[in-house]
Amino acid sequence: MRNPIHLNWRSRKISAAMILAAGAGCMSLAVFGSHRSLAQNTNELRPPSSFADIQNTQARSRALFDEATKVIMNPRCVNCHPAGDHPLQGNDQHIHVPPVTRGAGGDGIPGTKCEACHQDHNVTLMERSSSYQSIPGRQGWSLAPRTMAWEGKSKTEICEQLKDPRRNSDRSLMQLYEHVLTSDLVGWAWDPGLGRDPVPGTQRQLADLIKGWIDTGAECP
Repeated sequence: MRNPIHLNWRSRKISAAMILAAGAGCMSLAVFGSHRSLAQNTNELRPPSSFADIQNTQARSRALFDEATKVIMNPRCVNCHPAGDHPLQGNDQHIHVPPVTRGAGGDGIPGTKCEACHQDHNVTLMERSSSYQSIPGRQGWSLAPRTMAWEGKSKTEICEQLKDPRRNSDRSLMQLYEHVLTSDLVGWAWDPGLGRDPVPGTQRQLADLIKGWIDTGAECP
């Protein structure tokens, strides 16, 4: 018969090991959770109020625009603001498949008009290919004007472009803010259809950043 004291000590040893293992597991979950939280934070937009501690107004204005570029320079937006005459697709920003051309109005050419495939809403495919799972859509689907091309441009270049009525579809800064706030095409970036990553934040949050940027002098980074 085994010594009960020895058994008791062994039980304690096993219990201690189990507690340590459980603790390590909880710690791993906590660390994993914190990393996940950080990953989620990268997909958010900071509100204008979070920049209030920047005393220099010009620096605060530049910081606000820099935050807005998390959306503006995202593939969901740049793909429809290409430098050339062909829309881009995907996070890797490859040339649109099937091949299509901008056309005079930005909505394609006869035979390959944007509206031939893109309806006024996203369409989830019943038979999904390996490259895409849905066809995006909104009313008036088309490319941005050539003067509004963002592909390959820096934050500073895009900022200066947005301020220039000759290159922003003849909009004042307040009209630009209203466009960002109310445009259904702009809003698509947060609801891009199955298989596509939405841009960070919300349309309202982006508009608030643009308004804050304008109110602080619309400085460029």
